[in-house]
Amino acid sequence: MNESETARGLLSAAAVRSRAHEMLAIAEAGGLAEWRVDMGRLAAAADLTAETVRLNYPDLKVPFHARWRHFVVEGRDLWAERAKPSDPAALGRAAFDLVIPSVLLDAGAGAAWRYRDAATGAVLGRSEGLGVASLRFFESGALSSDPADPLRADALDKVDAAMIGAAFQVSADNPLVGLEGRAALLRRLGEAVGRPGALFDVMAGRAVDGRLPAPVILEVLLQALGPIWPGRLTLGRVPLGDCWTHPAVEGYVPLHKLSQWMSYSLIEPLEAAGVQVVEIDGLTGLAEYRNGGLFVDTGVLVLKRPEDASRGHAVDSPLVVGWRSLTVALLDKLAPLVRERLGVSAEDFPLARVLEGGSWAAGRRIAQAKRPDLSPPIAVISDGTVF
Repeated sequence: MNESETARGLLSAAAVRSRAHEMLAIAEAGGLAEWRVDMGRLAAAADLTAETVRLNYPDLKVPFHARWRHFVVEGRDLWAERAKPSDPAALGRAAFDLVIPSVLLDAGAGAAWRYRDAATGAVLGRSEGLGVASLRFFESGALSSDPADPLRADALDKVDAAMIGAAFQVSADNPLVGLEGRAALLRRLGEAVGRPGALFDVMAGRAVDGRLPAPVILEVLLQALGPIWPGRLTLGRVPLGDCWTHPAVEGYVPLHKLSQWMSYSLIEPLEAAGVQVVEIDGLTGLAEYRNGGLFVDTGVLVLKRPEDASRGHAVDSPLVVGWRSLTVALLDKLAPLVRERLGVSAEDFPLARVLEGGSWAAGRRIAQAKRPDLSPPIAVISDGTVF
Protein backbone atom coordinates (compact mmCIF):
# COMPACT_ATOMS: atom_id res chain seq x y z
CA MET A 1 0.00 0.00 0.00
CA ASN A 2 1.10 3.57 -0.55
CA GLU A 3 1.18 6.06 2.33
CA SER A 4 -2.30 7.47 1.79
CA GLU A 5 -3.80 3.94 1.71
CA THR A 6 -1.91 3.07 4.89
CA ALA A 7 -3.20 6.25 6.49
CA ARG A 8 -6.80 5.46 5.64
CA GLY A 9 -6.35 2.02 7.15
CA LEU A 10 -5.47 3.68 10.44
CA LEU A 11 -8.72 5.65 10.44
CA SER A 12 -10.90 2.84 11.73
CA ALA A 13 -11.97 1.14 14.92
CA ALA A 14 -10.54 -2.14 13.64
CA ALA A 15 -7.08 -0.56 13.47
CA VAL A 16 -7.42 0.75 17.03
CA ARG A 17 -8.39 -2.69 18.33
CA SER A 18 -5.72 -4.59 16.38
CA ARG A 19 -2.85 -2.39 17.54
CA ALA A 20 -4.15 -2.34 21.12
CA HIS A 21 -4.07 -6.12 21.38
CA GLU A 22 -0.59 -6.13 19.86
CA MET A 23 0.46 -3.66 22.56
CA LEU A 24 -1.05 -5.88 25.26
CA ALA A 25 0.83 -8.94 23.96
CA ILE A 26 4.08 -6.98 24.08
CA ALA A 27 3.31 -5.84 27.63
CA GLU A 28 2.48 -9.38 28.78
CA ALA A 29 5.84 -10.50 27.39
CA GLY A 30 7.59 -7.78 29.41
CA GLY A 31 8.42 -5.71 26.36
CA LEU A 32 7.24 -2.28 27.52
CA ALA A 33 9.69 -0.06 29.38
CA GLU A 34 6.96 1.82 31.21
CA TRP A 35 4.26 -0.72 32.10
CA ARG A 36 3.86 -4.16 33.60
CA VAL A 37 0.56 -6.04 33.23
CA ASP A 38 -0.89 -8.19 36.00
CA MET A 39 -3.80 -10.05 34.39
CA GLY A 40 -4.45 -11.73 37.73
CA ARG A 41 -5.90 -8.42 38.91
CA LEU A 42 -8.44 -8.24 36.08
CA ALA A 43 -10.99 -10.17 38.16
CA ALA A 44 -10.87 -7.43 40.79
CA ALA A 45 -11.48 -4.79 38.12
CA ALA A 46 -14.42 -6.84 36.82
CA ASP A 47 -15.83 -7.22 40.35
CA LEU A 48 -15.71 -3.47 40.91
CA THR A 49 -17.22 -2.74 37.50
CA ALA A 50 -20.09 -5.21 37.90
CA GLU A 51 -20.78 -3.89 41.41
CA THR A 52 -20.83 -0.34 40.01
CA VAL A 53 -23.26 -1.34 37.25
CA ARG A 54 -25.66 -2.80 39.79
CA LEU A 55 -25.29 0.27 41.99
CA ASN A 56 -26.03 2.68 39.16
CA TYR A 57 -28.56 0.57 37.26
CA PRO A 58 -30.20 -2.02 39.55
CA ASP A 59 -32.49 -3.14 36.70
CA LEU A 60 -29.45 -3.53 34.39
CA LYS A 61 -31.16 -1.28 31.84
CA VAL A 62 -27.96 0.57 31.00
CA PRO A 63 -27.97 3.12 28.17
CA PHE A 64 -25.06 3.51 25.82
CA HIS A 65 -22.01 5.48 26.93
CA ALA A 66 -22.77 8.77 25.22
CA ARG A 67 -22.76 12.51 25.72
CA TRP A 68 -26.53 12.44 26.19
CA ARG A 69 -26.07 11.03 29.70
CA HIS A 70 -24.47 14.32 30.76
CA PHE A 71 -27.56 16.29 29.72
CA VAL A 72 -29.56 14.61 32.50
CA VAL A 73 -29.33 16.51 35.81
CA GLU A 74 -31.04 15.31 38.97
CA GLY A 75 -33.44 13.21 36.92
CA ARG A 76 -34.25 16.00 34.45
CA ASP A 77 -33.41 15.37 30.79
CA LEU A 78 -32.55 18.92 29.74
CA TRP A 79 -32.47 18.19 26.00
CA ALA A 80 -35.84 16.38 26.17
CA GLU A 81 -37.34 19.44 27.92
CA ARG A 82 -36.30 21.70 25.06
CA ALA A 83 -38.66 22.60 22.18
CA LYS A 84 -37.07 21.08 19.08
CA PRO A 85 -37.81 20.48 15.39
CA SER A 86 -40.54 17.90 14.76
CA ASP A 87 -39.17 16.73 11.42
CA PRO A 88 -36.94 13.67 12.10
CA ALA A 89 -34.14 14.77 9.78
CA ALA A 90 -34.17 18.34 11.11
CA LEU A 91 -34.11 17.00 14.65
CA GLY A 92 -31.19 14.74 13.71
CA ARG A 93 -29.23 17.68 12.33
CA ALA A 94 -29.92 19.74 15.46
CA ALA A 95 -28.81 16.85 17.67
CA PHE A 96 -25.58 16.49 15.67
CA ASP A 97 -25.05 20.26 15.92
CA LEU A 98 -25.30 19.97 19.70
CA VAL A 99 -23.42 16.80 20.45
CA ILE A 100 -20.43 17.06 18.09
CA PRO A 101 -19.19 20.41 19.47
CA SER A 102 -20.16 19.28 22.98
CA VAL A 103 -17.93 16.21 22.75
CA LEU A 104 -15.06 18.31 21.41
CA LEU A 105 -15.46 20.71 24.33
CA ASP A 106 -15.23 17.85 26.81
CA ALA A 107 -11.50 17.22 26.88
CA GLY A 108 -10.96 17.37 30.63
CA ALA A 109 -11.91 20.25 32.90
CA GLY A 110 -9.32 20.06 35.66
CA ALA A 111 -10.13 19.50 39.31
CA ALA A 112 -11.11 23.06 40.25
CA TRP A 113 -13.62 24.10 37.57
CA ARG A 114 -17.38 24.15 38.28
CA TYR A 115 -20.48 25.16 36.32
CA ARG A 116 -23.53 26.57 38.10
CA ASP A 117 -26.68 25.91 36.11
CA ALA A 118 -29.27 28.59 36.77
CA ALA A 119 -32.25 26.51 35.58
CA THR A 120 -31.65 23.50 37.84
CA GLY A 121 -29.53 25.02 40.60
CA ALA A 122 -26.99 22.23 40.10
CA VAL A 123 -23.28 22.85 40.61
CA LEU A 124 -21.36 20.47 38.36
CA GLY A 125 -17.72 19.75 37.59
CA ARG A 126 -15.78 17.67 35.11
CA SER A 127 -17.68 15.97 32.27
CA GLU A 128 -21.11 16.60 33.77
CA GLY A 129 -20.42 20.30 34.12
CA LEU A 130 -18.90 20.55 30.64
CA GLY A 131 -21.93 18.74 29.25
CA VAL A 132 -24.51 21.08 30.75
CA ALA A 133 -22.39 24.15 30.00
CA SER A 134 -22.07 23.12 26.35
CA LEU A 135 -25.82 22.44 26.14
CA ARG A 136 -26.63 25.90 27.51
CA PHE A 137 -24.03 27.42 25.18
CA PHE A 138 -25.71 25.75 22.20
CA GLU A 139 -29.26 26.60 23.32
CA SER A 140 -28.33 30.27 23.59
CA GLY A 141 -27.87 30.46 19.82
CA ALA A 142 -24.22 31.45 20.21
CA LEU A 143 -23.23 28.96 17.50
CA SER A 144 -26.06 29.88 15.07
CA SER A 145 -25.95 32.36 12.19
CA ASP A 146 -29.71 32.91 12.56
CA PRO A 147 -31.05 34.34 15.84
CA ALA A 148 -34.49 32.99 14.94
CA ASP A 149 -33.09 29.45 14.71
CA PRO A 150 -30.78 29.01 17.70
CA LEU A 151 -30.50 25.20 17.59
CA ARG A 152 -27.89 25.06 14.86
CA ALA A 153 -24.10 25.33 14.75
CA ASP A 154 -23.26 27.03 11.48
CA ALA A 155 -21.31 29.98 12.93
CA LEU A 156 -18.41 28.15 14.52
CA ASP A 157 -15.94 30.51 12.85
CA LYS A 158 -16.81 33.21 15.40
CA VAL A 159 -15.99 31.12 18.48
CA ASP A 160 -13.05 32.35 20.56
CA ALA A 161 -11.63 31.65 23.99
CA ALA A 162 -13.39 34.64 25.53
CA MET A 163 -16.78 33.43 24.29
CA ILE A 164 -16.26 29.96 25.73
CA GLY A 165 -14.83 31.42 28.93
CA ALA A 166 -17.92 33.55 29.47
CA ALA A 167 -20.35 30.71 28.64
CA PHE A 168 -18.48 28.27 30.87
CA GLN A 169 -18.22 30.75 33.77
CA VAL A 170 -14.41 30.74 33.72
CA SER A 171 -12.61 33.10 36.08
CA ALA A 172 -9.40 33.31 38.06
CA ASP A 173 -11.19 31.44 40.84
CA ASN A 174 -12.85 28.99 38.42
CA PRO A 175 -10.18 28.02 35.88
CA LEU A 176 -10.80 25.74 32.92
CA VAL A 177 -7.74 24.18 31.31
CA GLY A 178 -7.18 24.27 27.54
CA LEU A 179 -9.60 27.13 26.83
CA GLU A 180 -7.85 28.39 23.70
CA GLY A 181 -7.39 24.84 22.44
CA ARG A 182 -11.12 24.18 22.70
CA ALA A 183 -12.03 27.38 20.89
CA ALA A 184 -9.55 26.71 18.11
CA LEU A 185 -10.89 23.18 17.75
CA LEU A 186 -14.45 24.44 17.21
CA ARG A 187 -13.26 26.97 14.63
CA ARG A 188 -11.43 24.23 12.75
CA LEU A 189 -14.55 22.08 12.98
CA GLY A 190 -16.46 24.83 11.21
CA GLU A 191 -13.78 25.12 8.55
CA ALA A 192 -13.84 21.37 7.95
CA VAL A 193 -17.57 20.62 7.84
CA GLY A 194 -19.43 23.94 7.86
CA ARG A 195 -22.36 22.76 9.95
CA PRO A 196 -21.84 19.52 11.93
CA GLY A 197 -25.50 18.68 11.30
CA ALA A 198 -24.60 18.07 7.66
CA LEU A 199 -22.88 14.86 8.77
CA PHE A 200 -26.28 13.50 9.76
CA ASP A 201 -27.26 13.44 6.09
CA VAL A 202 -23.92 11.88 5.12
CA MET A 203 -24.34 9.04 7.62
CA ALA A 204 -28.02 8.48 6.87
CA GLY A 205 -27.04 8.25 3.22
CA ARG A 206 -24.55 5.47 4.03
CA ALA A 207 -27.29 3.26 5.52
CA VAL A 208 -28.28 0.19 3.50
CA ASP A 209 -31.89 -0.94 3.91
CA GLY A 210 -32.10 1.43 6.86
CA ARG A 211 -29.13 -0.19 8.66
CA LEU A 212 -25.84 1.56 9.40
CA PRO A 213 -22.83 -0.24 10.97
CA ALA A 214 -21.43 1.72 13.89
CA PRO A 215 -17.85 1.55 12.52
CA VAL A 216 -19.08 3.51 9.48
CA ILE A 217 -20.10 6.35 11.81
CA LEU A 218 -16.50 6.51 13.01
CA GLU A 219 -15.06 6.32 9.50
CA VAL A 220 -17.22 9.25 8.37
CA LEU A 221 -16.15 11.27 11.40
CA LEU A 222 -12.45 10.50 11.01
CA GLN A 223 -12.46 11.45 7.35
CA ALA A 224 -14.45 14.64 7.95
CA LEU A 225 -12.72 15.77 11.14
CA GLY A 226 -9.15 14.78 10.33
CA PRO A 227 -8.06 18.36 9.53
CA ILE A 228 -9.29 19.82 12.82
CA TRP A 229 -6.67 18.27 15.13
CA PRO A 230 -3.70 20.55 15.83
CA GLY A 231 -0.11 19.49 15.25
CA ARG A 232 -0.92 15.82 14.71
CA LEU A 233 0.83 13.28 12.55
CA THR A 234 0.07 12.98 8.85
CA LEU A 235 0.86 10.22 6.38
CA GLY A 236 0.58 10.69 2.64
CA ARG A 237 -0.95 14.11 3.41
CA VAL A 238 -3.76 12.39 5.31
CA PRO A 239 -4.23 13.73 8.88
CA LEU A 240 -4.14 10.84 11.35
CA GLY A 241 -5.90 12.54 14.27
CA ASP A 242 -5.57 10.75 17.62
CA CYS A 243 -2.78 8.50 16.32
CA TRP A 244 0.74 8.26 17.72
CA THR A 245 3.99 6.34 17.63
CA HIS A 246 5.52 4.06 20.25
CA PRO A 247 9.06 2.62 20.35
CA ALA A 248 7.83 -0.92 21.09
CA VAL A 249 5.72 -1.24 17.94
CA GLU A 250 6.32 -0.73 14.26
CA GLY A 251 4.16 1.89 12.61
CA TYR A 252 1.43 3.86 14.34
CA VAL A 253 -0.84 3.51 17.36
CA PRO A 254 -4.36 4.78 16.49
CA LEU A 255 -6.70 5.55 19.41
CA HIS A 256 -9.39 8.01 18.19
CA LYS A 257 -10.86 8.46 21.66
CA LEU A 258 -12.95 11.61 21.19
CA SER A 259 -14.12 10.50 17.75
CA GLN A 260 -15.25 7.13 19.10
CA TRP A 261 -17.09 8.71 22.02
CA MET A 262 -18.68 11.02 19.46
CA SER A 263 -19.64 7.95 17.42
CA TYR A 264 -21.36 6.37 20.42
CA SER A 265 -23.13 9.69 21.00
CA LEU A 266 -24.49 9.83 17.44
CA ILE A 267 -26.21 6.43 17.62
CA GLU A 268 -29.28 7.72 19.45
CA PRO A 269 -30.10 10.65 17.13
CA LEU A 270 -29.64 8.41 14.11
CA GLU A 271 -31.97 5.78 15.53
CA ALA A 272 -34.51 8.45 16.51
CA ALA A 273 -34.57 9.42 12.84
CA GLY A 274 -35.24 5.84 11.75
CA VAL A 275 -31.70 4.65 10.99
CA GLN A 276 -30.95 1.33 12.72
CA VAL A 277 -27.36 1.28 13.97
CA VAL A 278 -25.83 -2.22 13.98
CA GLU A 279 -22.44 -3.77 14.82
CA ILE A 280 -22.07 -1.51 17.85
CA ASP A 281 -19.27 -3.68 19.27
CA GLY A 282 -17.32 -2.87 16.12
CA LEU A 283 -16.33 0.29 18.00
CA THR A 284 -13.77 -0.05 20.79
CA GLY A 285 -13.46 0.97 24.39
CA LEU A 286 -12.29 4.52 25.01
CA ALA A 287 -8.64 5.30 25.66
CA GLU A 288 -9.15 7.89 28.38
CA TYR A 289 -8.17 8.37 31.98
CA ARG A 290 -11.26 6.96 33.73
CA ASN A 291 -11.11 3.61 31.95
CA GLY A 292 -7.32 3.67 32.05
CA GLY A 293 -7.37 4.75 35.67
CA LEU A 294 -9.54 1.78 36.55
CA PHE A 295 -6.78 -0.57 35.43
CA VAL A 296 -4.02 1.37 37.19
CA ASP A 297 -5.94 1.78 40.44
CA THR A 298 -6.95 -1.91 40.56
CA GLY A 299 -3.37 -3.03 39.89
CA VAL A 300 -3.89 -4.50 36.41
CA LEU A 301 -1.42 -1.95 35.04
CA VAL A 302 1.66 -1.21 37.12
CA LEU A 303 4.29 1.42 36.45
CA LYS A 304 7.74 -0.11 36.23
CA ARG A 305 9.13 3.15 37.64
CA PRO A 306 6.84 4.21 40.52
CA GLU A 307 8.28 7.71 40.43
CA ASP A 308 6.53 8.23 37.07
CA ALA A 309 3.26 8.62 38.98
CA SER A 310 4.49 11.85 40.56
CA ARG A 311 5.18 13.85 37.39
CA GLY A 312 3.25 14.94 34.31
CA HIS A 313 3.54 13.17 30.95
CA ALA A 314 2.92 14.49 27.46
CA VAL A 315 0.15 12.89 25.43
CA ASP A 316 2.66 11.66 22.84
CA SER A 317 5.00 10.10 25.42
CA PRO A 318 5.48 6.31 25.29
CA LEU A 319 4.06 6.04 28.79
CA VAL A 320 0.75 7.72 27.86
CA VAL A 321 0.45 6.18 24.39
CA GLY A 322 1.07 2.74 25.87
CA TRP A 323 -1.36 3.34 28.74
CA ARG A 324 -4.12 4.41 26.40
CA SER A 325 -3.62 1.57 23.94
CA LEU A 326 -3.45 -1.02 26.73
CA THR A 327 -6.70 0.40 28.09
CA VAL A 328 -8.50 -0.40 24.83
CA ALA A 329 -7.33 -4.03 24.82
CA LEU A 330 -8.00 -4.52 28.53
CA LEU A 331 -11.58 -3.27 28.11
CA ASP A 332 -12.11 -6.06 25.58
CA LYS A 333 -10.81 -8.51 28.19
CA LEU A 334 -12.89 -6.94 30.97
CA ALA A 335 -16.25 -6.89 29.16
CA PRO A 336 -16.95 -10.66 29.13
CA LEU A 337 -15.98 -10.93 32.81
CA VAL A 338 -18.43 -8.16 33.69
CA ARG A 339 -21.20 -9.78 31.63
CA GLU A 340 -20.55 -13.09 33.37
CA ARG A 341 -20.95 -11.45 36.78
CA LEU A 342 -24.15 -9.69 35.70
CA GLY A 343 -25.64 -12.71 33.93
CA VAL A 344 -26.16 -10.87 30.63
CA SER A 345 -25.25 -11.68 27.04
CA ALA A 346 -22.91 -9.80 24.75
CA GLU A 347 -25.84 -9.14 22.41
CA ASP A 348 -27.91 -7.53 25.16
CA PHE A 349 -24.97 -5.85 26.88
CA PRO A 350 -22.53 -4.53 24.26
CA LEU A 351 -19.35 -2.73 25.16
CA ALA A 352 -21.16 0.62 25.01
CA ARG A 353 -23.19 -0.49 28.05
CA VAL A 354 -20.15 -1.90 29.87
CA LEU A 355 -18.48 1.48 29.46
CA GLU A 356 -21.46 3.46 30.75
CA GLY A 357 -22.53 1.21 33.59
CA GLY A 358 -19.66 0.47 33.97
CA SER A 359 -15.95 0.80 33.57
CA TRP A 360 -15.98 4.60 33.26
CA ALA A 361 -18.02 4.97 36.45
CA ALA A 362 -15.91 2.40 38.28
CA GLY A 363 -12.77 4.27 37.24
CA ARG A 364 -14.16 7.46 38.73
CA ARG A 365 -15.37 5.65 41.84
CA ILE A 366 -11.99 4.13 42.68
CA ALA A 367 -10.25 7.41 41.82
CA GLN A 368 -12.38 9.20 44.39
CA ALA A 369 -11.58 6.57 46.99
CA LYS A 370 -7.85 6.92 46.39
CA ARG A 371 -7.62 10.66 45.58
CA PRO A 372 -10.28 13.03 46.97
CA ASP A 373 -9.79 15.48 44.09
CA LEU A 374 -10.81 12.70 41.61
CA SER A 375 -7.58 13.15 39.68
CA PRO A 376 -6.36 10.30 37.48
CA PRO A 377 -3.47 8.13 38.71
CA ILE A 378 -1.28 9.44 35.88
CA ALA A 379 -0.98 13.18 35.22
CA VAL A 380 -1.26 13.92 31.50
CA ILE A 381 -0.10 17.22 30.03
CA SER A 382 -2.91 17.90 27.55
CA ASP A 383 -3.82 20.76 25.22
CA GLY A 384 -7.53 20.15 25.77
CA THR A 385 -8.04 18.10 22.60
CA VAL A 386 -7.24 14.51 23.65
CA PHE A 387 -8.96 13.62 26.95
